[in-house]
Amino acid sequence: MAGSTATRSKRGSSVGGERLYDRELEELPPELRWREWMLRVEAVIFASAEPVSRETLARVVGKDCSIDLLIDDLREELWSRPYDIVPVAGGWQHRSRSAYAPAIRASQAPTRSSSVALSEHEAAVLAAIAYLQPVTRGELSNMFGKEVSRDTIASLRDAGFLGSGPRSPTPGAPYTYVTTKHFLSAFGLETLRDLPDLEGLEDAGLLSRQALEGHAASGPESQVLED
Repeated sequence: MAGSTATRSKRGSSVGGERLYDRELEELPPELRWREWMLRVEAVIFASAEPVSRETLARVVGKDCSIDLLIDDLREELWSRPYDIVPVAGGWQHRSRSAYAPAIRASQAPTRSSSVALSEHEAAVLAAIAYLQPVTRGELSNMFGKEVSRDTIASLRDAGFLGSGPRSPTPGAPYTYVTTKHFLSAFGLETLRDLPDLEGLEDAGLLSRQALEGHAASGPESQVLED
């Protein structure tokens, strides 16, 4: 049955001699059509190294297909597996369940993880940018009470965690920095609203609530947690 489904799903119309991908699968019964869409969506997510957006998944299913319901059905099938399909960075990605992280580390097997080893200072700077963005290097230096070097910013940019934000309205119009979708993906966040509780970062000594409140009061950075 699976073989015949796969064969029939390849059928498509032709425009100008070019075969079109059959998204609608109208020749299949509803149950088989839904199942084929599920398999397509899972295959795309599994193959991708980055979170897959709704727009991308919509290219392989029918126009009236509910991506959310498909994902729900896939996650239900995977409930007993050591991995899941999770919302990350505005899309979906296969992720191992946290309960199996010790086993993965113990195996020392190479993984698809995009995590980068950060120094304590780099981690603190990245956390500050995540909460305060858009923020300039000068503002970060004032917050930390010492200069945040260009090398630190460059290292975080090279890791794919930072991008350029709008020019600051302050004298000299310096560049501001913002986090990227890769940052969300690397840290398993769907949006910036999923950032860890500030109290946890305070306890870890990575970020000061007082510094945050002072920065928010000084300018337009009240949009800190916008998507």
